[in-house]
Amino acid sequence: MLKATFRKGCFFKENIYKDKKVLYANKQNIDIKKKIYKIQVKKELKKMQFISWNVNGLRAAINKGFKEFFKQVDADIFCIQETKMQEDQIDLNIAGIFENYHTYFNSAIKKGYSGTAVFTKQKPIKVTYGIGKQEHDQEGRIITLEFNEFYLVNCYTPNSKRELERLNYRMEWEDEIRNYLINLDKTKPVIYCGDLNVAHEEIDLKNPKTNHKSAGFTDEERGKMTKLLSSGFTDSFRYLYPQKQDSYTWWSYMFHAREKNVGWRIDYFIVSKSIEEKIKDSIIYSDIMGSDHCPVGLNLK
Repeated sequence: MLKATFRKGCFFKENIYKDKKVLYANKQNIDIKKKIYKIQVKKELKKMQFISWNVNGLRAAINKGFKEFFKQVDADIFCIQETKMQEDQIDLNIAGIFENYHTYFNSAIKKGYSGTAVFTKQKPIKVTYGIGKQEHDQEGRIITLEFNEFYLVNCYTPNSKRELERLNYRMEWEDEIRNYLINLDKTKPVIYCGDLNVAHEEIDLKNPKTNHKSAGFTDEERGKMTKLLSSGFTDSFRYLYPQKQDSYTWWSYMFHAREKNVGWRIDYFIVSKSIEEKIKDSIIYSDIMGSDHCPVGLNLK
């Protein structure tokens, strides 16, 4: 009886061992296939032009130079943040600007607040609104477009606000969005853009010494950006221009800040490290008015 039990146990353990070997082999095959696919995708990634702009209200921006810049730049994909409108507020005047584009809006439940939109010449395979977390998906802050070669993620990151009253929520957001991007990157490269509401390094704002306790430049927010970039992503602007100073994307409306170029660089194009050598240029259009932010661009070669 003992002998039979012993043999049965050995047989059972041997089967488990074989099953584990099969599972491990299958996992290796899946990982290899993913790597091969990402290499193929990387080769297929074509020359494209992307723009991102926090317009601080689309309807207002249209009459402040947005329409002219949109037509002039003629981007393949144009992302905006802070639309401050619902999709049913799009009239013929607005719709006419985007007539040659597929348009996607993600509006906040609260009217006149937040919101994102993407305009693309190429129709995506799939469009996702939010990141699948109810607590983060009420303010229209994320749109993801899936294409054959990459994911495009347009983001308007929550501001930690004065007195840092929303800093704890911001930390939760940063962890969730990082995990979201990492999971996308397992399948194909990611192009992540938008108003990310953080100046990562001291070079990224005019007066770092007086702003260490200010929303957008706290150690906590900067640390989350460092963690994101350490997770396989590249800040396209600093990749090309690591030491370039006085390059900002947002200026306060007060004290003639833009006129004096007292600003912050808080708008980004961040890409998967696997495609960083595809970056041809990362542009700050600091001469384009119409918002307290200026547009930023990414050109792939």
